[in-house]
Amino acid sequence: MTKSISMNIEIASRQLEALGNRTRLQIYRTLVRAGRGGMTVGSLQERLEIAGSTLSHHLKRLIDTGLVRQERSRTSLICHAEYPAMSALIGFLSDECCADEDGCGLATHGVPLASPGRY
Repeated sequence: MTKSISMNIEIASRQLEALGNRTRLQIYRTLVRAGRGGMTVGSLQERLEIAGSTLSHHLKRLIDTGLVRQERSRTSLICHAEYPAMSALIGFLSDECCADEDGCGLATHGVPLASPGRY
């Protein structure tokens, strides 16, 4: 079941600001690619070749903005991209595309619309 995320300009601006950092964007994209199973902090650190303290700092920011969540599984800490939050942010950015222009939409600009339920 997909939970609904209420999006407003404050949430969107905080999320976009967090993703505006190169390292955080790289972390987030890696977690998005990992899929529903997520990725352990150790695997993420190894893949990105960054110091543990640096990774921890950036993960905290992504968690605080609701883009990432962590869960403990025995002795491992697993990070997951929050796909509903990602979809809400994308929707927020695209919902009013060309709203003041008749007959215009994202498809008109050559932007493919995301498939619902993909994540």
